[in-house]
Amino acid sequence: MKRWPEFTRPLFVGALLLYGLRQANRHWLQGPLPPLLTSYLSDLAAMPVMLTLAVAAYRRMVARSQAFVLPDAWLGWSWVAVSMWFEGILPLFDAQAVADPLDALAYAAGTLAFRRWLNRPA
Repeated sequence: MKRWPEFTRPLFVGALLLYGLRQANRHWLQGPLPPLLTSYLSDLAAMPVMLTLAVAAYRRMVARSQAFVLPDAWLGWSWVAVSMWFEGILPLFDAQAVADPLDALAYAAGTLAFRRWLNRPA
């Protein structure tokens, strides 16, 4: 059995690459991208990446089982916490952060993608 099977799933690898490429383009490459991609691609890819890291860590440190999957309530609360932090709280303290309700929808779509394709036993 593979040591970290969660990290070899195509959706995780794709989300990680998309997130990384978007951040590289934002900070260094600065190539022109359609506004839809610059606004929501990172938000869409963030939840599958964060939740995959969370389930992998939980499986190794707490559950000690590759069969553990994150319960739907945890996924819902993760979406709420990330949405509240990045769209509610952070914009109050960081002038570069902008609250956008559509970002919360992108987080929701990423959470649902994680639930459907990544939240499975390893």
